[in-house]
Amino acid sequence: FFFPKMFRHTKVPLFTRAASRYFSAIAGTGPYGKVMASADEALKASGVESGSKLLVGGFGLCGIPMGCIQALDKTDVKGLTVVSNNCGVDDWGLGILLQSKKIKRMISSYVGENAEFERQYLTGELEVELTPQGTLAERLRAGGAGIPAFYTPTAYGTAIMDGGFPVKYVSGGGDVDIGSEPRESREFDGRNYIMERGITGDVGLIKANKADTYGNLYFNGTSRNFNPECAMAAKFTIAEVEEIVEVGELKPEDIHVPGVYINALVKMNVEKKIERVTNSKPEGASAAAASDKKPSETALRRERIVRRAALELKNGMNVNLGIGMPTLASNYLPDGVKVMLQSENGLLGMGPYPLPGHEHPDLINAGKETVSTLPGSSIFSSSESFAMIRGSHIDITILGALEVAENGDLANWVIPGKMVKGMGGAMDLVSCGSRVVVTMDHCSKKGATKVLSECSLPLTGKGIVDMIITDLAVFEVDKAKGELVLIELAEGVTMDEINEKTAAKFRVAEGGVKPMQAA
Repeated sequence: FFFPKMFRHTKVPLFTRAASRYFSAIAGTGPYGKVMASADEALKASGVESGSKLLVGGFGLCGIPMGCIQALDKTDVKGLTVVSNNCGVDDWGLGILLQSKKIKRMISSYVGENAEFERQYLTGELEVELTPQGTLAERLRAGGAGIPAFYTPTAYGTAIMDGGFPVKYVSGGGDVDIGSEPRESREFDGRNYIMERGITGDVGLIKANKADTYGNLYFNGTSRNFNPECAMAAKFTIAEVEEIVEVGELKPEDIHVPGVYINALVKMNVEKKIERVTNSKPEGASAAAASDKKPSETALRRERIVRRAALELKNGMNVNLGIGMPTLASNYLPDGVKVMLQSENGLLGMGPYPLPGHEHPDLINAGKETVSTLPGSSIFSSSESFAMIRGSHIDITILGALEVAENGDLANWVIPGKMVKGMGGAMDLVSCGSRVVVTMDHCSKKGATKVLSECSLPLTGKGIVDMIITDLAVFEVDKAKGELVLIELAEGVTMDEINEKTAAKFRVAEGGVKPMQAA
């Protein structure tokens, strides 16, 4: 790695502070002294105190160290900086530490549906450093590997690069009290990148299915997610596990995290909640339901969009489908087309929703929905998930949007001061160089066009969209000319309507416009 002169001799206190592991004076039991009697004992051994920086594993409610979080909530520790992909829900996961006002700053990628998280941020009660999900995973992995910084194409040309995005609003909301730091940018081999710093922390709280007494860990399903990265990057890591076995009972090839990263083990069996129980209907049930209920206009409009999107999926592709409408595209794969669906939380080969009674809290997708696996599926950590994304091993991404511009700019993660969901993995997915297809309604609920000459909202990616599929039309993006090419019109839609409802510059495809196709 090459770093500009201005960064070569910069002292980074937070990084160097966690460069070596912390050895506690409080010893546990077992041959390696790592097995603690309780979460309280493990937290005491970790030296956690007010102002500490915590690295907490989990994705949604999957793979979260809930027992340790509950124990921490009972202490008088406060003013914490917490690094975690998200912050649970209002009354579970890290959400309970928000409720008790123990967190000063969150470094995460996704706010999601946690209303208290969003409220505290928008009213200036909480500092929030929003970071693309893949960048967050790699920052943790880099920190744990002793790498102070690295370059990534993710977020180039966005507010993350420019800096000044609100980290903290003034009390009551409105004006910005603390803005984000700008990122250095560089060009390598004709491609633009920004520099991100590695993350380290004082205490890591992670959750695994099984451990041996040395601390070697095994995870179940997609509960691995951010847990390995948090284990690596902390000075003192506590692993909350469901079962502890003797050394030698875990096969070496089945160990997902080596015990070298683990300082304390706590056996706990806390309730595992599912954020979104999602099921497939038993055979015959869907047909009966369909005959009794007429689809709504919204459902028909969405189906039109996803049926067209399904035609972009070719046999043998590795595919990432965004949360919501894009996910439905896999239901309409053309005959003979087989694809591998990738989910950012660490699953390749995602299967259908499970039947009622077969769902498991340790097997979810990026939308926190229960899913299944297929023959050939593989499960891995968050940093490896985004390595395959960032490395352009995923062939196509289909995702939604708030706005798309004529030059291929995309905005889909925030409305400043009003709605903050976070970028999640979207910035990583659209910047990896793979094909990007946007599926969305042509206009907002208020009738305003979403196909613009220039995005007014903070960007997810700059010049990265290849195709736009709306309920009215299909456009390809001519990035060289900075304009759209109209290639298909939905049934009953006229050119006058498209001209009226499209603010972007576009031209009609050579040979004319075709009727919108459908799988």
